[in-house]
Order: sequence, then structure tokens, then C-alpha cells
Amino acid sequence: MSVRVRRVYDPAQPEDGVRVLVDRLWPRGLAKDAARVDEWPKAVTPSTELRRWYHAGEGSYEEFAERYEAELAADEASEALDGVRELAGKGDVTLLTASKTPERSHATVLARLLES
Repeated sequence: MSVRVRRVYDPAQPEDGVRVLVDRLWPRGLAKDAARVDEWPKAVTPSTELRRWYHAGEGSYEEFAERYEAELAADEASEALDGVRELAGKGDVTLLTASKTPERSHATVLARLLES
């Protein structure tokens, strides 16, 4: 099993396994059939408030990650996270995000949680 993070705009690769979109909103300019998304669990995405706070530059990535992990502990998010964890337990999973810097996004926090 491996969990990787990629931009949703990048072409699908054979080693991607299950492709999971982890953004709340559908990526701009991307046709749904071109994205090759297998799952879209919106409940594992950061809240609109947290996302806006982080993108406004009001806090560090580390603080964002802490707040996001706290959100993931809530019932609905926790259940959705368990679903993604179950997928990862069966094989390769690629977490897809539209973020221009996926290494400093919520997708990387999710990948870390799934691998632990």
C-alpha cells in the first residue's frame, strides 16, 4: 500500500490506484471524465472557514495542520477518513488536490494520517 499526493490536473498514472479527490470544490476548468476520480469524500476536506483562514496567510502551515486534524476528529469527517483509510488498506491510493503547492496542503496532512 502506498499513499501519494498529486495535483488533480496532472494526467492519471497506472500506479495511482484509487484516485480520491480531497478538495471540497470541483477543480476549475477540469472535465469530470478527464479527472478520472474514483472517490470524492467531501467530509474529509477542511471547513470553508479553515481554508479561508489558511489562504489569507493568517497562520502557519503547522497551525493549519493542527486545526485540520482537529476537524477530522469530528464524527462525519472521522467516518469519511475511515472510508479512505479502508481504501488505502486495500492498495495504492492517490489523494488529488487542485492546490498549486500540494506539499503544503491538507492533502499532505491526510496522507500522513493514512500512513500512520
